[in-house]
Amino acid sequence: MTNIAIEHNQQVESHITSTGLSSRKLLMWTFLGSDVMFFGAFIATYLVYRGKSLVGPYPNEILNIPVTSVSTFVLLMSSFAMVLALHYVKEGKKGLGSFWIWMVVVLGAIFLGFQVVEFTEFALHGLTPRTNLFGTTFFILTGLHGGHVTIGVIWLIFMGVAHKKNALRPDNAEDLEIAGLYWHFVDIVWIVIFTVIYLISAGDGAPVGVPIIGH
Repeated sequence: MTNIAIEHNQQVESHITSTGLSSRKLLMWTFLGSDVMFFGAFIATYLVYRGKSLVGPYPNEILNIPVTSVSTFVLLMSSFAMVLALHYVKEGKKGLGSFWIWMVVVLGAIFLGFQVVEFTEFALHGLTPRTNLFGTTFFILTGLHGGHVTIGVIWLIFMGVAHKKNALRPDNAEDLEIAGLYWHFVDIVWIVIFTVIYLISAGDGAPVGVPIIGH
């Protein structure tokens, strides 16, 4: 083993924490843990105010489950693409690595496109963050998630460019692995949001026993 290789291994070992994770991975896991609480608070708020809107549109009037199911499938497939991207980058297969990194970017962008179309349609049907409690909690929760997806897409664009320029290689594939942790987290959060808003709340209409002001 050359002196350069020995020095490189010592540098790598110096970044390993007592948890067995590198300091950067540990930092990402810490951030994701805080983000769990962040999203948890907003999901809990949505559930607290669920079904308490005094005016419409209501979830059962406006949610399009089939379309959102398609966008959810697209996002889930992006996680699969991320797994393949990391695998091929670690294997040193540049062509396949690049292809799957950019596939994640494309699928993430498609998901965001679905979200923009949905927000636009909701606005045309009279649902905005100011319309009612459902509108406020819906747009805040899904908008925050969309912001996270946007950050992930931008991050992966940089990863794709870095890989093309040989700045992302098998020996530093941890960079992509950390981005992958973030991306998988964003996907998992969406599964929870999709379940809570689009599946559990899909049948919610006007609250029983509460005077309806009108649409």
